[in-house]
Amino acid sequence: MKRLTLILLILLPALACAATRCESLSLAEMQGADAAAALSPAADETAAGAQAVSPAREAFIDDIVSLASSLYEQAGGRGKRAQYSGDIYVCKNFTVHLFRENAGKYRMAEYPDVPLVIPNNQKKADCAPYAYGVEWQDVPASAGNPFVEAARFRYDETLSKAENRERARAFLKQVQRGDYFQMSADYYYGVGAHSLVFIADYDPETDSVHWTDSNMKGETRGGIRYGYVQYDAVKEIDWFVDAFCRRKRGATLYRLRDDIVPTP
Repeated sequence: MKRLTLILLILLPALACAATRCESLSLAEMQGADAAAALSPAADETAAGAQAVSPAREAFIDDIVSLASSLYEQAGGRGKRAQYSGDIYVCKNFTVHLFRENAGKYRMAEYPDVPLVIPNNQKKADCAPYAYGVEWQDVPASAGNPFVEAARFRYDETLSKAENRERARAFLKQVQRGDYFQMSADYYYGVGAHSLVFIADYDPETDSVHWTDSNMKGETRGGIRYGYVQYDAVKEIDWFVDAFCRRKRGATLYRLRDDIVPTP
């Protein structure tokens, strides 16, 4: 009996240690499970965020780009009248036409009963102290505006020219396919406001952007202005920086909201 008691006294600490070790392992496993569970909501949120971007948004952009390509092909390199307010080949009219011809098929999920609209350019007085053409009017989504301001550049006279150029370059590196671009510029083909649509993301390998527009290039014949449609035009971003990175000038990127859905 004494021998049995002695054996038990020797084994008890080891058994206690083993039990503690098992509890520690179980706790670690439980902590690992808790950590995994803690990560799951974030993963779920990421997945939910990805799902929130409706395929209809990409379809809308595809429709806009496809129509631009068709109009470019139809023009066949010939100038199209861009003289009067109703001419679709005036620069802003062209980008508006691309939007309006396709907007009827889409809505915003938040406002499914509201037809989509595209804002007009901001009035000259309301652009001050910058020149006309730097931005659109501020139309709320509840009134049908499906665009958000993705980025903006305004020349800052408190900074050096080099600093402004770096800011302008950073601004253009944010370009995404389907973005509408509004600028007030002084560039090779003209001076003033111009509108276009980017048809590809900014390309870091070539430091360039691709776009479609009308009437950036044009000519006057018999007192009538004729504009040329461009599709898949491409320039290094410094070409645009040279255009709008000037005193009193600037540019704005507008992007379709993520909640574009088919019309009910």
